[in-house]
Amino acid sequence: MGRLERRLVLLALLLPCACSAVGPVSPAPPREMVVLVHGMGRSSLSMRSLARALKQAGFATSSFDYSSTRHGVDELCVQLASHVAELERDEGARVHFVGHSLGNLLIRGALGSTPPAHVGRIVMLAPPNRGAAAADAYAPWFGWLLEPLDELGPAGAAARLPVPPLEIGVIAGALDGKVQVEETHLAGEKDHVTVPGLHSFLMNRADVQELTLRFLREGRFAPES
Repeated sequence: MGRLERRLVLLALLLPCACSAVGPVSPAPPREMVVLVHGMGRSSLSMRSLARALKQAGFATSSFDYSSTRHGVDELCVQLASHVAELERDEGARVHFVGHSLGNLLIRGALGSTPPAHVGRIVMLAPPNRGAAAADAYAPWFGWLLEPLDELGPAGAAARLPVPPLEIGVIAGALDGKVQVEETHLAGEKDHVTVPGLHSFLMNRADVQELTLRFLREGRFAPES
């Protein structure tokens, strides 16, 4: 047997061993993305601090910007649903939602009662889930400027929008001033917690960001005992 033949035989003997040593390739872990939905009269900049905390924790983020001066709740829900549909193209990504104030009603309306299969958990910050009595007081004065304001009272959009059958965690501010703690509760919520925060800056608090991360990861606010 010549030198070339001996080398070919040796290669044939070693090749199966090399292949078996590698073994099957395990699938990559799913990507975790968080869609951030700001509140009325704000922009995605108001969620920037929270977005930074999420990215540092390994989550990808996508901000939904909308105008609350020109569109009502129903139209904004349609716009968010379109945004969510675009994210479906990113196969393998699990999509969570974090909303502030009005943004939570848009999340409810966009996801509906049969959310897409790739949607994970929802964290709601200061949500007017039962409407906000304060909105009825402000509407006669500022309703012309902020179109959704007329729909944020107890008998408005919150009373008719569906509740997605997902794990939902609610964070309320004891010093909110705009949405009362009892107005934040939602039928079917998985967890609820109150922090000593103001409505407009709730998402910037370190404790709120920590609670948000824990719920997105574990589906609860309280740490493991």
